[in-house]
Formats: sequence, structure tokens, C-alpha cells
Amino acid sequence: MLVASGFKFVPANSPERIASFNTLPKHKFVRQVNGNKVVYIYADPTICNCLYVGGQKSYGTYQARRLDKRIADEQAQTVADMSMASWNWGPWGVGYPMGFPYYLD
Repeated sequence: MLVASGFKFVPANSPERIASFNTLPKHKFVRQVNGNKVVYIYADPTICNCLYVGGQKSYGTYQARRLDKRIADEQAQTVADMSMASWNWGPWGVGYPMGFPYYLD
């Protein structure tokens, strides 16, 4: 999603880059201001061992995409919940109320 939002992929592929990469917080955005330019850096040691680097536009696009994804995920969960409303617990809890004895909360 970062690349699709305009961030550039920069691999940590030299000893100098790796040393610098290891000083950054992992899986968090770091904001740097240089004059009138704002740069966002995201260090990803899990998937690519790389940095994602972008400006304010890329960061704004990424945040909007995150919100869109969260809304889509919530809508998908609502659909799944609604489809379970008519699910038959009968074979799973013969003689027990709906969901019991599996319902643990």
C-alpha cells in the first residue's frame, strides 16, 4: 500500500545503509523536515528490509487508503456477522443454548 500511495522503495543493501537502517524505529513513520520539505520514512525489517520514503502527498494518500481499507474491512465484517445471524447451532450444541458450551466470554 505504501508504494501504491507514492512512497519510494529503498533497499538496505549496503553496510552503510544497514547501519543507518538499524537506528530507525521499526514499522513506524519518522517525519523529517529539511527547509520547506517534509519527508516521511518508514523502516520495514520484516517484509523487505527496506525504507519507504515519501513526501506529504504520499503520506496523505497512504492515510486515506488506510481509512478506506478500514471502512471496507468493517463492511466485510458486518456482512459476515449478518450471514451468521441465521446460522444453525443445533448440531454443535445439542441441548444447550445458542453457542454454548463454546461461547467463552
